[in-house]
Amino acid sequence: MSPLRLPWLEDDPDAPFPPPETALREPDGLLAAGGDLSPRRLLAAYRQGIFPWFSAGEPPLWWSPDPRAVFRTGRVARSRRFRRSLRGSTWVARADTAFDQVIATCARIPRRGQRGTWITDDMLRAYSTLHRLGHAHSVEVYDGTDLVGAIYGVAIGRMFFGESMFSARTDGSKVAIAALAQVLAGWGWPLIDAQVANPHLALLGAELWPRGEFLREVARLTAEPGRVGSWTAAVGELPASSLAAAD
Repeated sequence: MSPLRLPWLEDDPDAPFPPPETALREPDGLLAAGGDLSPRRLLAAYRQGIFPWFSAGEPPLWWSPDPRAVFRTGRVARSRRFRRSLRGSTWVARADTAFDQVIATCARIPRRGQRGTWITDDMLRAYSTLHRLGHAHSVEVYDGTDLVGAIYGVAIGRMFFGESMFSARTDGSKVAIAALAQVLAGWGWPLIDAQVANPHLALLGAELWPRGEFLREVARLTAEPGRVGSWTAAVGELPASSLAAAD
């Protein structure tokens, strides 16, 4: 589907998005094209359950798929093997200590079945700006001084919108999302948006929600007070071994 056949967003960052319910069925969730990646537009998009996803050389493409992949923060799956690994782990998780490194690594790390990256230079700049403004956050996993895995995304109100994660060592991203989920559950944040389902996310416990149900929860949770600013002090240093406890 050519972007020229889609609703085209005006340059004004406050210009409204089309209703998510009008998104295409094929490709699933493609809603609009154009506009920019300014903080105001990105935050407005996430509040409506919309996210950007496009390749270099394309205009911004905006998506709201149906169904939506979602984690409940209290139900991120941890297999017996993973729990055994966690019990003996000396890794630690921290937040917002290396955001630019995390997103840059997510952009360049090879992924099975994927050529190139959707995290373009424009996306790198946009989310780094959101991070400096206190809206985008990363949870990093360290083995000593080595960054072994991480996840990053956008937080609005009591809703976290996951964008990407990586593993530099086996289970690095699993530890990152388990740590993120434990922190958010402790804060009373119930959900992590995972956008589009894949087998890896399903193994970690992602659920498929009808878009309407997801959008209702997003509207409710993003309207509540959140945590704008650095999360480093609030998260502290979380030992990976502490994530092995049964739910």
